[in-house]
Amino acid sequence: MYYTRPTLGTLLRRLIEHLDGAVEASYTGDGLDYRPRYTPIVRALVRDGPATIRDLAARTGVSHSAASQTVAQMAEHALVTLVPGADARERIVAAAPALEAMLPQLERRWAATEAAARSIDTDLGLPLADVVAQALDALECQPFADRIRQSEAVHPET
Repeated sequence: MYYTRPTLGTLLRRLIEHLDGAVEASYTGDGLDYRPRYTPIVRALVRDGPATIRDLAARTGVSHSAASQTVAQMAEHALVTLVPGADARERIVAAAPALEAMLPQLERRWAATEAAARSIDTDLGLPLADVVAQALDALECQPFADRIRQSEAVHPET
């Protein structure tokens, strides 16, 4: 049988499955109906107050589409409220009472998650978040698609 090391994409998906799966299980263990993907939106709302989806996307570093989908899921679970903005296409997102009631538990979960992340950093001997941030910065400078094309030009037979 021919075995190769898993590819970068497979490794990254497995990493996210491990991290998000454990975090989500900790929320469920606390009796919270909450998903890890909500956290950047919640933190932005707690820090800065109500905002448009566009502003939330910019503040959290996710696409407008991802922010919109996350906010829609949160609204379905009554964690946020949506009111029309100045423009008919714009919606203002605010924390709902159910979310505000969850905040003490969420903050404890976030602190525990941060401590667990630091323990991974200790095992690795470097901060994993820094490595990921450096990789993202490198991809901002030269997107992966460009790198693939460049590699194909250097190695046309592969």
